[in-house]
Amino acid sequence: MTAPGARDRNTLGDATSPYLRQHADNPVHWHQWGPEALAWARERDVPILLSIGYAACHWCHVMAHESFEDDATAAVMNEHFVCIKVDREERPDLDAVYMNATVAMTGQGGWPMTCFLTHDGSPFYCGTYYPKEPRGGMPSFTQLLHAVTDTWRGRRGDVDDAAASVVKELRRSSGALPVGGAPIDVPLLSGAVASVLREEDRDRGGFGGAPKFPPSMLLEGLLRSYERTSAEPTLRTVERTAEAMARGGIYDQLGGGFARYSVDAEWVVPHFEKMLYDNALLVRFYAHLARRTGSPLAHRVAEETVDFLLRDLRTASGAFASALDADTDGEEGLTYAWTPQQIVDVVGDGDGPWAAEMFAVTDAGTFERGTSVLQLPVDPAPADADRLADVRSRLLAARTRRPQPGRDDKVVTAWNGLAITALAEAGAALGRGDWVEAAEECAHMVLSTHLVDGRLRRASLGGLVGEPVGILEDHGALATGLLALHQATGTVEWLDAATGLLDAAIEHFADPDEPGSWFDTADDAETLVTRPRDPLDGATPSGASVTTEALLTASCLVDADRSAKYADAAADSLDRAAVALQRAPRSAGHWLAVAEAFVRGPMQIAVSENAPSELSRQARVLAPGGAVVVAGRADSTPLLADRPQIDGAPAAYVCRGFVCDRPVTEVDGLRELLREL
Repeated sequence: MTAPGARDRNTLGDATSPYLRQHADNPVHWHQWGPEALAWARERDVPILLSIGYAACHWCHVMAHESFEDDATAAVMNEHFVCIKVDREERPDLDAVYMNATVAMTGQGGWPMTCFLTHDGSPFYCGTYYPKEPRGGMPSFTQLLHAVTDTWRGRRGDVDDAAASVVKELRRSSGALPVGGAPIDVPLLSGAVASVLREEDRDRGGFGGAPKFPPSMLLEGLLRSYERTSAEPTLRTVERTAEAMARGGIYDQLGGGFARYSVDAEWVVPHFEKMLYDNALLVRFYAHLARRTGSPLAHRVAEETVDFLLRDLRTASGAFASALDADTDGEEGLTYAWTPQQIVDVVGDGDGPWAAEMFAVTDAGTFERGTSVLQLPVDPAPADADRLADVRSRLLAARTRRPQPGRDDKVVTAWNGLAITALAEAGAALGRGDWVEAAEECAHMVLSTHLVDGRLRRASLGGLVGEPVGILEDHGALATGLLALHQATGTVEWLDAATGLLDAAIEHFADPDEPGSWFDTADDAETLVTRPRDPLDGATPSGASVTTEALLTASCLVDADRSAKYADAAADSLDRAAVALQRAPRSAGHWLAVAEAFVRGPMQIAVSENAPSELSRQARVLAPGGAVVVAGRADSTPLLADRPQIDGAPAAYVCRGFVCDRPVTEVDGLRELLREL
């Protein structure tokens, strides 16, 4: 039996994670991850039950309601285990280690993740969701708990052998990508793009089958490829997927913003959680698509998604919360689904049937209990555009009076970095200075709160910064955002802050024995059973790829000495990424975008001007993705050094790598020069 004491209680009430706080009232004696919890398991000689999830996760809530809130189940957990809860968004290092173990043992992963560990944190049995009662060949959660307990007590040697075997495999699989493959050049990129295009679902948009996740980074990479090659098949692929997502139920047709994924292959029914990182990445892509093609749909989606970010995810501090929950009052989709009669009740008999038809809401329904998720298969006739806008406004107002999903107010450094990048680049490209100002406010908050004693932290809640230190993606994503802000505003403060983060990344995350390879955790971070290193892109850019993007961009913006340092580090990283672009380009979407910028030069446009001009505005519109654009007075920043105006008029200096062309003073001249390049 468990000895009485202060450790026999739930300790999540003082956590900085909203997800952990959701479990503070469970009868389970949850602990936060730390040496004290591991020591307590050793002292009691019981295994560790590690449960990893996140606040917006539907099945995490289901397992919590079924098992963690049940007194009888909690009693078994408390008696036979030390139970630890982890927010995967706050501790992505732990999530990466134990997700790799789960996939290795079961062939698949997901959340909630349920792992059983030895006293040193070595996993010996892993899975995901377990039901309260046996179902579909799965044991009940309590059956699993008793089986693990019996094995721990009766076959301890088997447990230790299994744990040692899993740790050995984790360490083997966390090695660096090889070097010496194909160079990062046009043939490699052409092969990667061709491979991706072959996997397109031409009928429904996207790649592969259900479930479908928004391939935001891959679309950005393909768009940059089109900008370099003018290959129409590439653009058609980008546009098909962009339109399918924007017209489907995965996009919130009333409030803007995208859900995390579609459960079907047609983008109709979403998994309703809305994540900051998805929407930041998609703002960036749709704004770039609107800039390049003039698509009204892409422009509208970019604007509405920014509206969603600023309205629903922005915190009082000016930074952005992590997510909106998948559930409302324990029911998925309650806030978002409609019947035809519900629409008529809001907009009246005159507009109701028309609105239901426009939004593909039927009596049969597309979701549960005869309800439908709103879609917009086609735009209305021009004469009905105002009518649709009025209907949308009234439906949104009515929806706000429904119960609303919870919000995870945790401010994650990396995801806010993605939001800063999106707002700064989209604001510059589409002429929205207010978006750039929002990006600046966010950057001020993150730097002032998350940079503690010179080191970056992972997350904060209500202005209180958490203990976990920042990982590689935090440094790379925030640095990329600050560099985008520097370009949009000309403020050197952002450039200095970004290079400070990059210097810290090189010092603490670069593998000294494998140039171009990066660890996801710092050299002085907590020692886990293996040091995570995953170079492939997932739902967000990998730490390695987003840091490489920042290094490549910074190399164009700093003085010559630092430029060489950053450029060499970026080139070494891309050298290792070549194998991913060759063998798994769909898992290297952000690498593709960075490689396109690298092969292009990267391109730099410096506009020397005494005040904002049409030349600099158009430079930001005409520049291809990944290009560096800076405008301001001569010598105000390294890229503008010795680059004066021409005869008192603003002048644009265009370079590729270290080769520069003649300066131009007219927009038509700049357009023609960029077309030639």
